[in-house]
Amino acid sequence: MSQLIAALAQRLVPAGFMALPLAVRILPLAAIHLIALVVMFATENGPVRMLVYLLAWGLLNFLWLALFRRPAIAACLSLAVFGAVIWISRFKHSVMWMTANFLDVMIIDADTVAFLWTVLPEVRAIGYAIAALALPVLYLLWRFDPWRMRRRMAAAGAVACFAGIVGTSFAVPLSYGESFADNNNISIFMRTGVEAVHIFATQGYMESDTTVTERLKLAGEETCHATGKRPHIILLHDESSFDIRAVNGVKVPPGYGDYFKSFDGKIRSLMVEGAGGPSWYTEYNVLTGLSSRSFGRFQFFVTRIAGGRVHRGLPHALRRCGYRTFSIYPVFGGFLGTRSFYKSAGVETFIDGKDIRGGVFEPDRFYFDHALHLTAREHGRGPMFLHIYLTANHFPYDHQFWPELTPKGWKDPGNAKPEVNEYLRRQAMTERDYRNFVDRLKRDFPAESFLIVRFGDHQPDFAKFVIDPAADWDEVGRRMMNYDPRYFSTYYAIDAINFSPVNVSLAIDVLDAPFLPLVVQEAAGLSLDASFAEQKRIMQRCRGMFYACGDGAEARRFNRLLIDAGLITGL
Repeated sequence: MSQLIAALAQRLVPAGFMALPLAVRILPLAAIHLIALVVMFATENGPVRMLVYLLAWGLLNFLWLALFRRPAIAACLSLAVFGAVIWISRFKHSVMWMTANFLDVMIIDADTVAFLWTVLPEVRAIGYAIAALALPVLYLLWRFDPWRMRRRMAAAGAVACFAGIVGTSFAVPLSYGESFADNNNISIFMRTGVEAVHIFATQGYMESDTTVTERLKLAGEETCHATGKRPHIILLHDESSFDIRAVNGVKVPPGYGDYFKSFDGKIRSLMVEGAGGPSWYTEYNVLTGLSSRSFGRFQFFVTRIAGGRVHRGLPHALRRCGYRTFSIYPVFGGFLGTRSFYKSAGVETFIDGKDIRGGVFEPDRFYFDHALHLTAREHGRGPMFLHIYLTANHFPYDHQFWPELTPKGWKDPGNAKPEVNEYLRRQAMTERDYRNFVDRLKRDFPAESFLIVRFGDHQPDFAKFVIDPAADWDEVGRRMMNYDPRYFSTYYAIDAINFSPVNVSLAIDVLDAPFLPLVVQEAAGLSLDASFAEQKRIMQRCRGMFYACGDGAEARRFNRLLIDAGLITGL
């Protein structure tokens, strides 16, 4: 490679350039380092973060120097890498409200790469353009650079910078809220790298006990007993939905709250593991019956890690009972490895946004209509499990979502924050569309019975700022890190059509999300397999808490039981 660049540079760079004074020839190198300093002051806050930035800059430069020996080439390539990390980080924050970190590189799966390559054609175009421009610049710098560095010195410099990053990262660990800011992109990326590698080396991706004395008795688990006719089961993922009356001072429209009631008139709370955005945490909870918190700092990547590794969950248990399992997902299945995860959890037929030709966010009636068509086609072949993901309540709330679909008679309740009023309007749309969906099920399938379990996956993103307006961001971050229930409480509700839920004794007033599969199976009158029978004992022993029971001890023990039983592999 170096010979090729040198040969091309000799042809493209005029010979007179080599006669320029040394002070002129070092200008490109000085300019690149100056730009890097300007970027540091623009993007990094505080001495610790700036120190990590400078050490990372040195590390990357020394690594390139060990390869090419030319300081200007090393600086140019380092600046390009820094620019890419910052751009990708800002893009990720605009989509997920979380900056890029080393785990994005550490955990790469084919589905996610294909997803990004498909939905971000502008990234491809930018990449091609940069590559086309980079070669001439590198040619010039290769010829223009007056200095060379010995590879041994470069390697020693890289080792020193790396040691500095590791030492600083251990001395000043990342706080909970840092990853949710849109700055400090380079320092967060490097510090998460140290943290992630250390955690992976000491405990792997997932927490579990080293050994347990018990064993799950899986022999004969293929036998499933049902109390009466097995109902079709619909699990409704109600995006960003919770009973906002939990927030003091919020004005709600008349009749608000009926939507959250179950068939027995009760309102029940679901304790989830994500606040303000990570729907996939709750997807992992309700489909596998396990805790995303067991993944620690890897929690953000839980579905990407679990795909092909976690082979236990509600869909698997229902297939044992003769159910055929379906899921209607709103976006491309490659998002966060979702398709792979759902298949691993036992979903046989995964229908994504591309299959149903949907936009990024559609009104809830769009997904209900597809569910009705699917039910009409498949219900005659035996009991169905259908997971439906809704999107009407998804952020942002700074504009009216499908204003022409506003429910008749809707009036703005007059809250000071416009996003709260828009959120309430969207909830009213969901309530109307769900009521129409239930009416269609009753009308179109009069001989069929249905069990419907609805749940909110997390609170809307603005909730953390209105629950306690007096709390600043640092205080909110501390509360979220300690899993303050005010920020993690949503709802779950049980409805039935032509069916009486068999057993709702586990449907307690406040339920941890990983126990929802137990509620579904017992309400449907289905016998539990060995793993869910054991989890039921945990629920009863821990009074509805899962990961929080024994500070994670019960979850770690249960994970080991599943590993030993072959239901979790590679973790």
